[in-house]
Amino acid sequence: MSDTNDLRYPIGPFTFGHTYTFDQSQEHIAAIAVFPHNLTELVGRWGDSRLDTPYRPGGWTVRQVVHHVADSHMNAYIRTKLALTEAIPTIKPYDENAWATLPDYRLSIAPSLVILSNLHQRWVAVLNDLTDAQLQRLYFHPESKKQFSLAEALANYAWHGEHHYQHAYQLALRNHWV
Repeated sequence: MSDTNDLRYPIGPFTFGHTYTFDQSQEHIAAIAVFPHNLTELVGRWGDSRLDTPYRPGGWTVRQVVHHVADSHMNAYIRTKLALTEAIPTIKPYDENAWATLPDYRLSIAPSLVILSNLHQRWVAVLNDLTDAQLQRLYFHPESKKQFSLAEALANYAWHGEHHYQHAYQLALRNHWV
């Protein structure tokens, strides 16, 4: 992997198309549960100069990353609930790059950290009660024209949290902030 890709994908890209056992899904749920705490511990006290530093050349700032994760995980929570209450619902994609240019992405990260903490508490409450059969429930993504199981979606969102956590953490290491 090139240096640019190392910065863009510090834990490697997510690979779709795998199946996951119930135990693996439990590990993904555990990762989703602790993510807001870990992110808050890392960036919660950073000042504007650190938050407004891109994690890589041409990449988003840490501030944008935190707001993006809140937006992304809100969508994931809704997609989870749709998959549990409807037969293979078609989810609504969104343009994450366009969202990152909206005015709320210039706010303090505090509202997004609070959203993540509270959202993950609700999301994990739902996830912890899922049976293996429920983890196999599907939703349809119209951009990829593929169906995804909740088990695969959980793996993706566990990866997504760590992926963005590592963007901030690796930036902090490079700049001697930790």
